[in-house]
Amino acid sequence: MDVRRAEDRFTTRIAWLDSKHSFSFGGHHDPRNTHHGVLLVNNDDIVRPGTGFDTHPHRDMEIVTWVMRGSLVHQDSTGHSGVIYPGLAQRMSAGTGILHSEKNDSWRLQGGGEHDEPVHFVQMWVVPDEAGITPGYEQLEIEGDLLAGGLVPVASGMAKHDGVSAVRIKNRYAALHAARLQAGESVELPEAPFLHLFVPRGAVTLEGAGPLNTGDAVRFTATGGQRVTATEPAEILVWEMHATIAA
Repeated sequence: MDVRRAEDRFTTRIAWLDSKHSFSFGGHHDPRNTHHGVLLVNNDDIVRPGTGFDTHPHRDMEIVTWVMRGSLVHQDSTGHSGVIYPGLAQRMSAGTGILHSEKNDSWRLQGGGEHDEPVHFVQMWVVPDEAGITPGYEQLEIEGDLLAGGLVPVASGMAKHDGVSAVRIKNRYAALHAARLQAGESVELPEAPFLHLFVPRGAVTLEGAGPLNTGDAVRFTATGGQRVTATEPAEILVWEMHATIAA
């Protein structure tokens, strides 16, 4: 278990964005920290109201966005658009190439009016099984599953999750799980060659490693089965991966 503390992440701060990067990203590069398993990006972003990422390109990447607070407007060159909010899973397959934008939606309210709320979300990128696939988009409401408790599949390409409520990613070796935990509640991590545990909010204890706070992460290799227990209301994101990127 390799514990990575929140304060050790790369940071990008500009007028409208506070972004923390678990792996090398943009102008931040460390050849020793480029990925874990098939996960290349785990960006913890806070975007001010009325601002966001203007239209920009991606290709050959499976991009999963998970909103913690506020709402995020998505628009892309395939004609898809929507508002992403807590409890709604979103996946974008960049494939042969896609243009998209993401903006903080908090300034618009149904029925008119405005309010001033940052949007906090985690965006994660995994490599697809193959390059050059057709770009695609999917979103799915899983709030009810989260309220039921336990570790819930959010995005998966694994056969064992066929028929389960989760957005599909084009990687048959990977799955993202989420859990919302009240103080004292716990979940057991899956066993896999590679796991990535991230705590986007709250505080937990990890069996064998101790306390983890907001922004902390743990990279597991050839292990699993540990229990994660909340010491205050918390949310966790867990990537289960049965492959890695070839060196």
